[in-house]
Amino acid sequence: MVAAGEADALLAGATSRTSEVILAAETIIGRRAGVATTSSFFLVETADGRPFVFADCAVNVEPDAAELASIGVLAAEGARALLDTPPRVAFLSCSTKGSAEHPRIDRVREATTIARRLAPGVAIDGELQADAAIDGMAARHKLAAVGPVAGQANVLIFPDLDAGNIAYKLVRDLGRATAIGVVLQGFRRPVIDVSRGADPMEIESSLVLLAALCGPQGDGCASVVASSHRG
Repeated sequence: MVAAGEADALLAGATSRTSEVILAAETIIGRRAGVATTSSFFLVETADGRPFVFADCAVNVEPDAAELASIGVLAAEGARALLDTPPRVAFLSCSTKGSAEHPRIDRVREATTIARRLAPGVAIDGELQADAAIDGMAARHKLAAVGPVAGQANVLIFPDLDAGNIAYKLVRDLGRATAIGVVLQGFRRPVIDVSRGADPMEIESSLVLLAALCGPQGDGCASVVASSHRG
């Protein structure tokens, strides 16, 4: 129905594995032009009401620099559609601006450079440790020049799936944050893959999020296909 233009977005996964949802979306809906890698993000709201986009927390195990850059650029687009403030993208690492050296850190630096080239109008910075990305005091202590992202990032790009998946679950379960998703990025139309353990409230929240991602129809008028083996 989405591929045929009879619906604007797809919600699936309540009875299917993520790999099955991705395969169906890639095969039938298709990726956007120029997007080589499917990725994902969660919309996270902390207990004190701060909204963030976390990416990639569900799909790519160890993205290379180009894939990581694509994740960041697509996540910024999602943040622009969902948040009240412009996206401020931080590529996260165990290092802040050369405080450590390792090939894995080099990959994050390269991804930051590529992302800036792909999205010159977006505020992007890296490599940043998590505290330097979201805490203004930490950013001022660790950086000579803070810039528009450090200390106030709202889009957090994790260096690999281990970091992203662990981080969002710790924030959700220990920090009492709300995490909605997973939004699959890079398709021609919005797709959300909910957990097979999702309860009705989580599915409802995901449907609202999909409507917001449908652009001009994000006022609740979007048509969403909810796919389930149970109908």
